[in-house]
Amino acid sequence: MTKAFNDPEFMASHDAQPVRIMAEYFHPMAQFERLGVRRAVIFFGSARTRRSVARTPDGVDYYEAARELAARVARWTTETHTGDDRFFVCTGGGPGIMEASNRGACEVNPELSMGLNIALPFEQHSNGYLNKQLDLEFHYFFMRKFWFLNLASGLVIFPGGFGTMDELFEVLTLVQTGKKSQIPVVLFGRRFWERLVDFELFVEQGLILAEDLDLFRITEDVDSAFEFLQARLAVVDEATRR
Repeated sequence: MTKAFNDPEFMASHDAQPVRIMAEYFHPMAQFERLGVRRAVIFFGSARTRRSVARTPDGVDYYEAARELAARVARWTTETHTGDDRFFVCTGGGPGIMEASNRGACEVNPELSMGLNIALPFEQHSNGYLNKQLDLEFHYFFMRKFWFLNLASGLVIFPGGFGTMDELFEVLTLVQTGKKSQIPVVLFGRRFWERLVDFELFVEQGLILAEDLDLFRITEDVDSAFEFLQARLAVVDEATRR
C-alpha cells in the first residue's frame, strides 16, 4: 500500500493541485519563521541585465547600481536591527538585476540574501549569491507573488520586461486600493521609466488621482534611492514599535 502523499503520480496530477498550492504556502512560511524572516526590501528587474557588458543608453550601469544599493540596505539593517527586525534583501533569485542585488547583500551579510525563484524553461536559475536556506523555488507564479508581497516593506524596481511590469503594477494596485499597506517604491532609471510610462497621462485622463503619483519615486541615483528607502523604512520601524 502507498500513502497518497508518497505517491508521485498522484502528487503530480491535476487532482493534487490544491495540495501543491498549499505546500507553496506552508513550506516557505515554516522556513521564514525558523530563520526570522519577517520583512524584506524586494528588488525586481530584468534577468537579462548582465554585469559590465555596457552602459545603458542613459549612461547608467544598472547592475552595479543594484549591487551597491542592495549592499547599502544590508549594511544599514545589519548595523541598526537585530533578530527578526532585520530587513532581508529579496529577489526572484535569478540572474541579471536579481544577481546584482543578491550579490550586494551577500558581500555585506550573506544571511540576508534571499531569493524566491520560479521554475521556467529559460533564463531562470539560482544566481549563486543566496543564503542556501532562503533559496526557494516555486511552481506557481501567484504563490511566489503572494510571498513577495507578504514580506515586502520596500520595493526597488529596475528596468525589466513583462514580468517586472506585472510585479510593479500589481504592487501599485494593491497599495492604491488599500489591500497592501503603503511601502516605499523606487523606480530606478529615470530615462527608462519616463519613456516607458507616461504616468502624468493617467492623471490627465482622470484614470488615477494626482496623489497616486506619490506611491512611487523615480530616481537614477543610488544615494537618493537609499535615502528615500531609509527614511520610509524608519517610519515602518516606528509603526511596528507602537
